Amino acid sequence: MSKAFVSGCAGPNLTNDEIMFFRDEQPWGLILFGRNIETPDQVASLTAAFRQAVGRDDAPVLIDQEGGRVQRLKPPHWRRYPAPKLFGDLYDRDRDAGLRAAFLGARLIAEDLRKVGITIDCFPCLDVRFPDTVDAIGDRALSSDPEIVAVLGRAMVNGALAGGVLPVIKHIPGHGRAVVDSHLELPRVAAERSSLESVDFRPFKALSDVSLGMTAHIVYAGIDAETAGTQSARVVGEVIRGDIGFDGCLMSDDISMKALGGDFGDRSRKIISAGCDIVLHCNGDMDEMRAVANVVPELTGKAKDRCDKALSGRRHPDAGFDEQAAWEEFRGLTGWQGV
Repeated sequence: MSKAFVSGCAGPNLTNDEIMFFRDEQPWGLILFGRNIETPDQVASLTAAFRQAVGRDDAPVLIDQEGGRVQRLKPPHWRRYPAPKLFGDLYDRDRDAGLRAAFLGARLIAEDLRKVGITIDCFPCLDVRFPDTVDAIGDRALSSDPEIVAVLGRAMVNGALAGGVLPVIKHIPGHGRAVVDSHLELPRVAAERSSLESVDFRPFKALSDVSLGMTAHIVYAGIDAETAGTQSARVVGEVIRGDIGFDGCLMSDDISMKALGGDFGDRSRKIISAGCDIVLHCNGDMDEMRAVANVVPELTGKAKDRCDKALSGRRHPDAGFDEQAAWEEFRGLTGWQGV
């Protein structure tokens, strides 16, 4: 039985220590970063090696492949994609073109991922952009209008699913008001809960049926002034599960980020206690991986049901997809010249 965490690995190939760790500790999934990526054949071998180590053919392999600054698969072996803001800007000029471009961009990314054994993409960002949104989000946000974020986010979700890849909506319940980078420090958002409900929560509520979501390492003072959302039972229970109505598999953002304090065992315990289903640990540091594995539980009960339901929603890619034609249409709609 798998445990309630997703792990990284250190390089492009699994070490013997990593193989034994994955075999013995049974993380639910593996997440890949640039350090793990060389060529398509190498990535396909890496994803297969992980599944062999854990003994589960359907074990999820995750990645952040959004386009723009957040793209782990890069040229020359993979196409370069624009930051998601481009879809929002296009939508402002031509609604149908923006929706189609968002769908096609996600569908093409899914095609790249599926070919190398990656089954979950941690996108789309449903964070609403504000004038002072930190650059760590910036052009990853689709729009400053929550309704536009929702409709374009839905188009991206549909594109990923059509390509046989599961999307992850993030960062619940909203990262757009943060003015500091949670990779480096803990952001605090002072807005009242009513303001968050009227703007930030709306895209997540509109897509609450999506089967996978990721939290934000942010203190929402109007909800829980003491604890980051990822570790707050009030944020997870009252807001994410309650107000927003998200009942899918909820994973933390990366616990290696400096927004969270304490040792990695303590961080993990608080995340599970708050009501998250999966702890996400990304950096591939074996000591930290062991600390996480030592405290997270096996997936059972409602958490297991959510994770199983999410994986069961992955489907075969749509028949008759013409990748080259889709890429040409995408470039025609967006004017994107990425290679």
